[in-house]
Amino acid sequence: MLSKALRLGRVEQRGIEPLALEDRTDRRFFNIFTIWCSMNTNILGVLFGLLGPMAYGLSLRDSALVILFFCMLSTVAPAYLAVFGPKTGMRQMILARYSFGRYIVSVPVLLNLATLTGFIVILCVVGGQCLSAVSRESLSPNAGIVIIALLSLLISFCGFRVLHIYETYAFIPALIAITIAVGCGGDRLADQAPTEPATAAAVISFGMIVASYMIPWAAIASDLTTYFDPKVPSWRVFSYTYFGLLIPTVLLMTLGAAIAGAIPNNPSWWLAYEVNLVGGVLRAMLSRAGGFGDFVVVVLSLTLLGNTAGTMYAITLNFQTLVPWLIRVPRYGFAIVVTAIVIPVSIRVADGFLLNLENFVALIGYWSAAFVGILATEHLVFRRGDYASYDAAIWQDASRLPVGAAALASGVLSFGLVVPCMAQVWWTGPIAETTGDIGFEIACVLSAVLYVPLRYAEKSWTGR
Repeated sequence: MLSKALRLGRVEQRGIEPLALEDRTDRRFFNIFTIWCSMNTNILGVLFGLLGPMAYGLSLRDSALVILFFCMLSTVAPAYLAVFGPKTGMRQMILARYSFGRYIVSVPVLLNLATLTGFIVILCVVGGQCLSAVSRESLSPNAGIVIIALLSLLISFCGFRVLHIYETYAFIPALIAITIAVGCGGDRLADQAPTEPATAAAVISFGMIVASYMIPWAAIASDLTTYFDPKVPSWRVFSYTYFGLLIPTVLLMTLGAAIAGAIPNNPSWWLAYEVNLVGGVLRAMLSRAGGFGDFVVVVLSLTLLGNTAGTMYAITLNFQTLVPWLIRVPRYGFAIVVTAIVIPVSIRVADGFLLNLENFVALIGYWSAAFVGILATEHLVFRRGDYASYDAAIWQDASRLPVGAAALASGVLSFGLVVPCMAQVWWTGPIAETTGDIGFEIACVLSAVLYVPLRYAEKSWTGR
C-alpha cells in the first residue's frame, strides 16, 4: 500500500539500475540547462567568491578573472560526463564500475558521499545563517539549519521527475531576489578596499578553490540526465550542462568577490558579516528596503534548496552503489537518513565556518580531478568513445566488469606528486611554495597518464 501511495504521489522508487531505452523518453532537453542553472543560482556561489579577497588577498578585478577562466576550464568535466546519462542510461557511479570494477568502485563512492554530504552541510549552514539574520537573531542559526534541511528532504524525497519540475522554475525567484539585493547595495560595492598586487601563488590557489567547486559536479553529472532520449545530440547535453553551470557560478562568485572587497569600507556590513557571514551581509545590503528586504533575504535562503535537493538526490543513489544489498531499500529512505546525519553535523560545523569551508573545498578537488581523468581515459582510449561498449547487462557482474586495480592504482599513485603541489593551512608542499596549489591539475593529468599503461596491463592479465 505504501508503494502504491508513493507511486500515485509521483515519488520515484527506482534506484541505481540502468534505464532501458523505453524509459529514456524525455525530450525536454532544455530542462538539462534549467536544472543545472537552478542548482547553482543561489548564494553558495557568493560565499565562494568571498574567499578571493578575504582568504587570498586578491582585488575584485583579479578575483573576477580567476573565477572566469578557472570556471571555463573546470566546467568541461561535468559537462562532458553529463553526456553519458542519455547515451547509456546509467548513473555516474554505476558508469564508474566500468573503470573501477564492481567492488573497488566503493572507494570513489565513499569519497563522493563525503563530498556531497559536505556540500549539503555548507548549504544548510548558509541557509540557516540567512534565516537567523532576517529574524534579528530571534531564530537561531541552528533552527534555520533544521528548516533548510527538512525542506530539502521534502523535494529530494520525491525523486527525479519532481526534482526536474522544481528545478525548471526555481532559478526564477532566485535570480529576481539576487538582482534586488544587488540593486539595494550596489552603490556600496564600488567602494573596494585597497589590496596588495596579486601573486602567482594566490591566483593559482584561489583558482583551485573555484575549480573545486565545479569539478565535483562531474561525479553526479549523469545522475541528472539519465531519463533523456538517447537520440539527443551530445553537443546539446554538453552545452546545456556547461552553460547551466558556468553562467550563474561566474556571476555569483564575482558578486561574492565584490561584496568581500567592499566589506572593510562598510562598517554595518562588517558587523553583519561577523555575526552571520554571507547571510548577515545580504541582510545589511537589503536593510534599505525594510520589511520587503527581509522577505528577499528569506527568498535568498530558500534559493539553496535547488542545490541541496539535487545533491541529496545524488547521495541516495550513491548509498545503493556502495552497499549492493541496499538496492532493495527504496531510494527515498536514504534521503531521511541523510537528513538525520546532516542536521547535527551542520550545527557543529557552523563554528569556525569559513576556515572549515576553505579546508573542505580544497580537499575535494583533488580526488574529483583524478576521477575525471580516469573515466575520460577509459572512454576515449580503451572504449574508443563508443557508448555502446558500456554493456548494461553486466552492470553488477563482477566477473565481467574490469577488476579496477588499474583505476585505483593510478589514482593513488598520482597523489605522490599531488601532495607536494598542495597548499593548505595545515600543509604546503615544496612545489606549491613556488607555484601555489596546482594539485587538481596534477591529479587529473597524472592519473590519466598512469591509467593507460596500468589498464593495458590489467586487460592483458584479466582479459577484461
